[in-house]
Amino acid sequence: MHPIAPSRPPALLAIAALLLTACGAGAGGATVQGVRLIGSGLLTTCTHLPYAPFQFDRRGTVVGFDVDLMDLVARRLGVRQKIVDTDFTAITSGRVFAAGECDVAAAGMTINGRRAAKVDFSRPYFDSGQVLMARRRPRVRPDDIARDRLRVGVVTGTTGQEYARARGWAPKAYENSVTELGALRTGQVDVLVQDDPVVRYWLTDRDNADFTIVAGARTRERYGFAVRRGRDPGLLRLIDQVIAQSRDNGDYRRIYEKWMGPMPPDAG
Repeated sequence: MHPIAPSRPPALLAIAALLLTACGAGAGGATVQGVRLIGSGLLTTCTHLPYAPFQFDRRGTVVGFDVDLMDLVARRLGVRQKIVDTDFTAITSGRVFAAGECDVAAAGMTINGRRAAKVDFSRPYFDSGQVLMARRRPRVRPDDIARDRLRVGVVTGTTGQEYARARGWAPKAYENSVTELGALRTGQVDVLVQDDPVVRYWLTDRDNADFTIVAGARTRERYGFAVRRGRDPGLLRLIDQVIAQSRDNGDYRRIYEKWMGPMPPDAG
């Protein structure tokens, strides 16, 4: 349902930003229910692939938890969702919005103050947190990492990378979650830092049966969708309304259990 639109190289992003400045952001788009969209009949969503179960490519189609929630927003607007795969730091820095690449970003993105200075976040829609993943044997404890100089894998630009650096580790950064997991599988790293729901999704795969979550290390974080800072209050209100309505009418539970399994009472 959602073919992947290729991301643009940085030079083209800069050119796009200049054109938007000259011609007016959203030229050629449309206003729907008071919301200005950059593409006519489209809600354009920037994301960073792959990040299962939130967004990933399945046989040429982008699917996932975030995709399904954002489809509800598109449906409310009476348009179709278009997904653009781009660099994660281009999302968190707000560059994709300044360049007119998308209306909204949905990328399993933790809300924090540094990012909120660059983009406007929706109300939280998912409770998450960082965990460590390593082989079952030999058993790894958090204190072992610095003491034994274990090699740590993270994804570039994420709160997992911040978590590792704050603990004095020297993590090796990877472009996305798949290459990070591959590094653990092939022994390039001894442990990785990743969001709890992503790790739990990986552990449902029998190919990852030799791995487990390291006990005693977990943070608490919350995800939000993002729009251009100070420019899209109408879209932000609509997203917040859709999140709230989805919890009331059962859509959120349906989507959660489709991608995550049974929904706990305190899921948010």
